[in-house]
Amino acid sequence: MMSSENELSVTRYLAAPPAKVWDVLANRQAEWWCPTPWRVELLQQERCAGGRCRMVMHGPQGEEIPQDGIYLAWDEGRRIVSTDALTGDFQPSGPFMVGIWEVAPEGDGTRYTARARHWTAEARDRHLAMGFEAGWSAVADQFKALCEGT
Repeated sequence: MMSSENELSVTRYLAAPPAKVWDVLANRQAEWWCPTPWRVELLQQERCAGGRCRMVMHGPQGEEIPQDGIYLAWDEGRRIVSTDALTGDFQPSGPFMVGIWEVAPEGDGTRYTARARHWTAEARDRHLAMGFEAGWSAVADQFKALCEGT
């Protein structure tokens, strides 16, 4: 797959079968979505292309960051794609990124890859300045620990 020049990504090899990794990705999102001490509150997940995905991220100082978007793809067992370019009722929203979370068999385990594709280099650079590398890496490590745990 060709990547975008405005893409940021993290990947991890997980010593867990793809079915378990998918289960954690799809059904235990509240346990890994934000780097601790942040947490996420899942408000709505319509798990299909065009379905609404709404959540609020809560920070340790009472911060609240709402997110309202749509799923572009929900490929069971393989990939979730969402964007904030449209709200759940298909109203245009100031687009920031398309998020892609993928799982694929690799050897005796699974390859997990999370991508953030941005419309512009400026948006990509803003995401980097917001702490993309540290934040998404921490989330990937939390995700890995859940997948490899019992």
